[in-house]
Amino acid sequence: MAESNTLIGTIRHYFKPQVMAMAALGVGAGLPFLLVFSTLNYWLADEGVSKSTIGFFAAVGITYSIKVIWAPLIDQWKLPLLGKLGRRRSWIFLGQLGIALALFWMSLLNPQTELQWLAVASVAVALSSATQDVALDAWRIEAIDEAYQGLMSASYIFGYRVGLLIAGAGSLYLADFVSWQFAYQSMALFMLLPMLVLLVLRTDAHVEAVQSENWQALIQRVIVSPFKNFFYRYGRASLAILAFVALYRLSDIAMGGMANPLYSDLGFSKSDVASIAKVFGFFMTILGAFACGFAVVRFGVIKPLFVGAILVATTNLLFAWLSVSGADLTVLTLVISADNLAAGIANTAFVAFLSSLTDREYTATQYALFSSFMTLPGKLFSTTSGVLVESYGFTDFFFICAGLGIPAILLLPMITRVTQGVKAKVA
Repeated sequence: MAESNTLIGTIRHYFKPQVMAMAALGVGAGLPFLLVFSTLNYWLADEGVSKSTIGFFAAVGITYSIKVIWAPLIDQWKLPLLGKLGRRRSWIFLGQLGIALALFWMSLLNPQTELQWLAVASVAVALSSATQDVALDAWRIEAIDEAYQGLMSASYIFGYRVGLLIAGAGSLYLADFVSWQFAYQSMALFMLLPMLVLLVLRTDAHVEAVQSENWQALIQRVIVSPFKNFFYRYGRASLAILAFVALYRLSDIAMGGMANPLYSDLGFSKSDVASIAKVFGFFMTILGAFACGFAVVRFGVIKPLFVGAILVATTNLLFAWLSVSGADLTVLTLVISADNLAAGIANTAFVAFLSSLTDREYTATQYALFSSFMTLPGKLFSTTSGVLVESYGFTDFFFICAGLGIPAILLLPMITRVTQGVKAKVA
């Protein structure tokens, strides 16, 4: 590991096959997300669908927050036929195939006359995407030593952000110049990239599950054991860990839905927001992610995690500043730069931290548990964000969101002692 403590040594680790493959697989994870959310909403609005109906489509997002329900099956069950790829890769491939087929199905539907079927197809995309995420998180954790999880996280976030960029800006360009149907067909074809990368990877190193058992033993192993294992390892601190997981990104997720309304109210043009928030913001996120990847290798995960928690809360104060600055492009650029840089650092450190909490015997289930706790509170709080803005204004709203980050910062020292104590016992 001495070589890892040099800049050149760390850069070399980014060229490990698993780390490079992680970026391509991350594209496949990020691509479908916007295609059943903001991009789909744009398509529906373009077709004259009512705003109330468009709002109903947001319920598709719940799929991503409840994936822990079927994660135990993915964690332990070997698929027939596809199982030859290995347990992790077979589920990833099934998810990728489901995404591609469901996106192509969406492209064949007319929102004005086949809205219900479009809803069904979008749910199929989300289910396939969430299934892919569960198996992909497990593969990411198991494919390489824990010391390199920061690099794997950075590579994954890079690919994920590229997928978001393709599904966001790319699909809008295609829809504008050709059609929405062509845009969604192109997105389905883009899924071939991660599918091909997956097929050339080596088979999983994880020990295959034994399936010749009765139903009682199966339920015990698949459903009970992963959760029992987590609560046994961390004891009374388990609830504190889950609270920390739920609180770490709360301020970030809670304010996200009000960023675009703020830009609109301040009078920024759509092109200004697209150029700065989408393209420039993308590069700042990647910079933060890769910088954090280096930091995790050099210093471990706790220090970057602490820095990320502070930055995520602080950038909300910058949005409060933006809310009183008017349509100032310089201020917008500074705020977007800081926010995306902070997001890249915090997300990379947090993913590496969550990965370290899992037991490799139950990787998929336990990571799905953490990711569900990570997103659901923020999504629930964000449903009240519009009411808070109308009641208190943008400035006070962002101060409130900044305050939401304080509990995670205060919990971190205790979480550090607990997790390090468990690792010391295992060692």
